[in-house]
Amino acid sequence: MIRQHQRQLNQINGALDALAAFVAMLLAFAIRFYLRDDGAISYGVAPHVLVAIGNAVLHLMVYSAMGFYRSHRSMRYYAEIWQIVLAESLCFAIVLSVFYFLKLPNFSRAMLGYSYALGIALCVCKRMTIRLMLRAYRRRGFNQKHVVLVGCGSTAADYLRILDVHREYGFRVAGYVADDASWGRVKHLGGYDALEDVLNRLKPDEAVLAMAARDYTHIEDAIRSCEKTGTPLSIIPCYDRYISSRMQVEEIDGLNVVGIRSIPLDNLMNAAIKRAMDVVGALVLLVLTSPLMLAAAIGIRATSPGPIIFRQERVGRHKRTFEMYKFRSMRLNAEQDSAWSRAEDARRTRFGAFLRKFSIDELPQLVNVLKGDMSLVGPRPEIPYFVDKFKEEVPLYMIKHYVRPGITGWAQVCGFRGDTSIPKRVEHDVYYIEHWTLGFDLKILFLTLFRFANDEKISNGGKPKAHA
Repeated sequence: MIRQHQRQLNQINGALDALAAFVAMLLAFAIRFYLRDDGAISYGVAPHVLVAIGNAVLHLMVYSAMGFYRSHRSMRYYAEIWQIVLAESLCFAIVLSVFYFLKLPNFSRAMLGYSYALGIALCVCKRMTIRLMLRAYRRRGFNQKHVVLVGCGSTAADYLRILDVHREYGFRVAGYVADDASWGRVKHLGGYDALEDVLNRLKPDEAVLAMAARDYTHIEDAIRSCEKTGTPLSIIPCYDRYISSRMQVEEIDGLNVVGIRSIPLDNLMNAAIKRAMDVVGALVLLVLTSPLMLAAAIGIRATSPGPIIFRQERVGRHKRTFEMYKFRSMRLNAEQDSAWSRAEDARRTRFGAFLRKFSIDELPQLVNVLKGDMSLVGPRPEIPYFVDKFKEEVPLYMIKHYVRPGITGWAQVCGFRGDTSIPKRVEHDVYYIEHWTLGFDLKILFLTLFRFANDEKISNGGKPKAHA
């Protein structure tokens, strides 16, 4: 039943997407030639209607190819919006290319730009409205996806807990199949040997295999039962907590080898794009901030003895150490390689506190970026002393060394800097590493503009407070 409803929903979604693309083009035409009224119409209304129809068909093709008409029950809002932006951008690029090759120079490019913006707005509004309506509908017990759970234990319990919290996903578990009849989280439907009969009798929309490791001897029979009854099967491995949402599967002579963590920056093209942005961005920022850095250097020299640039060993990509540069904000001391800097630290100068407050002390790291030791965006690097300490205490801590460290990062713009949770910082760093895109980097750089100031006070001395 749920598959039939999904097909009907897909048909409605497709029709509305096509209508949105058609309307966006006609609205863009009206804005360009009637509301603005600053130019003659190069082509009549009829050609624009034909283009609008073609635009609608193109959207259906692109949306379908990008998987828009699969079930998005558990997809996050921002992920769906980003998917829409990418699809609309692709459609826009295709339309521009077609106009170029058909040599239609008098066709209004401004109108196409309006159509692009309106298409995104209409599609986002339409999809968010449908999503909210469906989630409210599912919370009331309608449009449910009926599931049989295969296995019991901690993994199955985690699955049930998530479905209980997110009732808007619309999953209803009919019961579980396992040899242990005493689990009691949901109704026991029988042992593993009864799975085929259970599937034939209940005809669920999906079976979810969430066996404990001790039951994996039954996995082959469970898969065979699902295939024999034509029941779609999803598997939650018992080692789920150790793998990322973006696994990598490689085939070696017919054998599937699963990498538990896919790193986008392992791709040479992605790495080259990021490095090009780093070099260009660092050069531009060095030029733009050179007056500020000169003023900082003069201030440091005038307010305390010692070098202007503070050099400190940090751990970077592939656990290699490098010398990181900062404007010196503290008096020379013996603890610089084994102690946290503090929000109220007796070692720092008053001018240094000002530099730290507004992150001006970080600007020399642009040179580290040009040298290839760092990136504009990435996990913040740490001194070897604390790397050795945290790798034993914080799960996944060493994953941050898969990529170049950054001047700014996802954890920092999300507020995890200073006296904040190290595990939370690592969680954000790992998310960044696994979900890197050029757009993600640009987003972090944009957010950094509004978060360059921290919570430190411009004073010296006082009670220590942990800061990283």
